[in-house]
Amino acid sequence: MKRYEQFAEQIATLIRQGVLAAGERIPSVRQASRHYGISQSTVFQAYYLLENRGLIAARERSGYFVLENARVLEHARVLENARALEHARGPEHAQRQENEPQDGAAHTVPTQVAVSELVFSVLESLQDTSTVPFGSAFPSAELFPLSRLAASMTRALRAMSPQSIGADMTSGHPDLRRQIALRYRLGGMQPELNELVITNGAMEALSLALQCVTEPGDLVAIEAPTFYASLQLLERLNLRAVEIPVDPDRGLDIDVLAERLARLPIKACWLMSHLHNPVGVSLDETRKQQLYRLLKQHQVALLEDDAYAELYFGDTPPRPIKAFDDDGLVMHCGSFSKCLAPGYRVGWVSGGRFAAAIERLKLMTSISPSLPAQAAIADYLQHGGLDRHLRRLRQRLEQQQGLMLAAAQQYFPAETRVTRPEGGYFLWFEFPARVDSLSLFRQAMSAGVSLAPGPIFSATGDFRHCARLNYGHLWTERSERAMKTLGQLMTANSGGV
Repeated sequence: MKRYEQFAEQIATLIRQGVLAAGERIPSVRQASRHYGISQSTVFQAYYLLENRGLIAARERSGYFVLENARVLEHARVLENARALEHARGPEHAQRQENEPQDGAAHTVPTQVAVSELVFSVLESLQDTSTVPFGSAFPSAELFPLSRLAASMTRALRAMSPQSIGADMTSGHPDLRRQIALRYRLGGMQPELNELVITNGAMEALSLALQCVTEPGDLVAIEAPTFYASLQLLERLNLRAVEIPVDPDRGLDIDVLAERLARLPIKACWLMSHLHNPVGVSLDETRKQQLYRLLKQHQVALLEDDAYAELYFGDTPPRPIKAFDDDGLVMHCGSFSKCLAPGYRVGWVSGGRFAAAIERLKLMTSISPSLPAQAAIADYLQHGGLDRHLRRLRQRLEQQQGLMLAAAQQYFPAETRVTRPEGGYFLWFEFPARVDSLSLFRQAMSAGVSLAPGPIFSATGDFRHCARLNYGHLWTERSERAMKTLGQLMTANSGGV
């Protein structure tokens, strides 16, 4: 790379990171030459290159300024580079893609996970608050009782003593653990208090659970598609993924899992039995029991990610696989982030036979989640009217799901298929084969609309013509226009986006 290209890349990185914001003046040619120790000719060449990429523009007698959509364009370029890198992974990978053209095909070879570059490129792009947040992983904070939680926080802080602060920095705040145990009992389960470990959100619970039953290089059965954070965790822990396909109507393919368990030394299984992210499907009780019996037969631990447990639309809460666990094999992980307290980062794991090991590992890593946050949620669970809040939240989400489905039917190509989950706030779209969701993502971001493209949910880069859309934000005319924009992008030409 030539020197002017290197300098252009430095400026582009500052734009992508938000250090240089839209409308902001970048260093003058003279300043840049002096500060970076390069010639003015080199700076000019770099700025010409950035102009050609649509990142900056010169203003007469004022210098160079960052253009409005520069950050979006930069994220799109990084995403394209990540995609190109994926395609260049080698002839074996290319041959696999050629031989397995169907999204969601069951992969028979364990996969070394390497998705972080692609995922981070997408997630950084979604931080732009000016976009319509269909690509977001969270519902709108406006749906939650934040002022009531603040009152609980104030009351809890006043009640905290120096003695309790030290005593509670172990498995978690005792009142919070009791309240969680009570909610388990409402669902017909009776976990021991010493089985519950409070964590920094559900992801830490899942990370601790996974580390307790695996070592680097081990095989972990995961869903395909699956939540991208699970792929990133497997990548970080140097674990290999065995993908098990998910049917949009029935959930995890248990027959494929049985075949893999019989043939491969799988150490753990990680899945969402209820309101799967991104597909939204839930296993019925018969299939949950069948799945548990299979794992018990092979003595394979189950990480049950149940972060959306409270967001069901019906009258009766579905029971998790944990309800059928009579051997301590299931590590059931939950969180308050999606149903009550976004940003508080309070989750938990009911660890079964692994609870003591999880607690020790927790003490060796982050010690304890925020005690004020734990105390605030415990106070709210005792006095704040959680069930009343959840009823309103579910009603709102169900209404908003209907609005997004209606808009998709009106604006999206007729061949589009979409799931209809019985809860949560995600829809999983399968577009016509001509639609490349990564290209759609880039074009949509330029038009002020975000989405989560299918390949970020796969260890092998599948689901090219799929995307996840979030209906968990207040539905407005802007939301309606955004759906229309996506439809127009997909139908603009027969060659696809």
